[in-house]
Amino acid sequence: MSTLAHTMMTTARSAGSGLAGPGELDRYPYAEPSAAGRAPAPSWEGAESDLGRVGRRPAGSRGRGLHGQLVQQLGQMIVSGDLGADRPLVPEEIGQRFEVSRTVVRESLRVLEAKGLVSARPNVGTRVRPVSDWNLLDPDIIEWRAFGPQRDDQRRELSELRWTIEPLAARLAAGHGREDVQQRLADMVDIMGRALDAGDAITFSRADAEFHSLLIQVAGNRMMEHLSGIVSAALHVSGGPVTGCDRPTDTSLAQHGRIVDALAAGDGASAEGAMRQLLTALPDVDRVVPAPREVPAPREH
Repeated sequence: MSTLAHTMMTTARSAGSGLAGPGELDRYPYAEPSAAGRAPAPSWEGAESDLGRVGRRPAGSRGRGLHGQLVQQLGQMIVSGDLGADRPLVPEEIGQRFEVSRTVVRESLRVLEAKGLVSARPNVGTRVRPVSDWNLLDPDIIEWRAFGPQRDDQRRELSELRWTIEPLAARLAAGHGREDVQQRLADMVDIMGRALDAGDAITFSRADAEFHSLLIQVAGNRMMEHLSGIVSAALHVSGGPVTGCDRPTDTSLAQHGRIVDALAAGDGASAEGAMRQLLTALPDVDRVVPAPREVPAPREH
C-alpha cells in the first residue's frame, strides 16, 4: 500500500475546538431565569449519561474528550427535536445529567451558540433557537440532520447544492493548470481504484471527499472555496445516497478519471460535463435534478 493511501486510511478530519481562552468563561455568563419565569425544563429521559457511548462518529473525528462529546450529544438532541425551540438549557441540570463539570457545559454551549443552535441572554438564560436561526451549512449540523428525522430533506438539499456548486467548480478548475493539483487529483483517483479492488469503501470515500474538496478549492473562486467544507461533509455522511460511496463502482471511478483528463487538457466544458454525469450517477439523484440537457416533462392539469 502506498504512503498516500495509508494516510487516507488513517488521517482524521480536523477542526477548531471552539474552546475559550483563559479567563473568558467569566466574561460569558449564562444567567439563569427566575423560577417564576422559567419554562418547563427539558426532559432528559433516554439521554446517555455515559458520554463515552455518545455519538455516531468514528474514533478520531471532530471533537475529542467530554467537551466534544457533550457538544455532539446536545447538538443531536436539538436537531432531532428532542429539545424543541425556546426550551431552556440550565447548565447545572446538564452537568448533573451528563456528569460533567460546569466548565465543560459552558464551553459546549458556546460552541452550540456559534452554530446558531442556542442563544444566551442576561436574565433569560440559554435557550434553544428555532431552525431558521441554525447555521445549516455547518458540517456538524449537516451530519446531525443526516442522522435525524430530517434525513431525507438533508440528503435532498445536499444533492441539490452539489449540483449547483460542483459542475461550475470543475469548469473553473480547468483554467488553473497547476501540475501539483493535477497530480493530487490523479493520486485520489488511483487510491479510489485500489480501494475499489480491495473492497475498501472507507478509503474510497475518503479519497472521493478529498478529490471533490480539492477541486472546489482550486476553482479560483474564494467564495466557492468556503463551500468546500459543505461538500466534504456531504461525502463523509454515511448511511445515505448522498455519499455516492456506499457502493463504489467502476463507473464512478471512470467518471472521476474523465474529470482529471479534462482538467489536464484545460477543457472546462468537458470537465463540467463529466462532473454532471458523475452526479447524475448518484443513487436516487434523478429525484432531485434532471440529467444533463434534460427538461422535466410538463405536469398534466
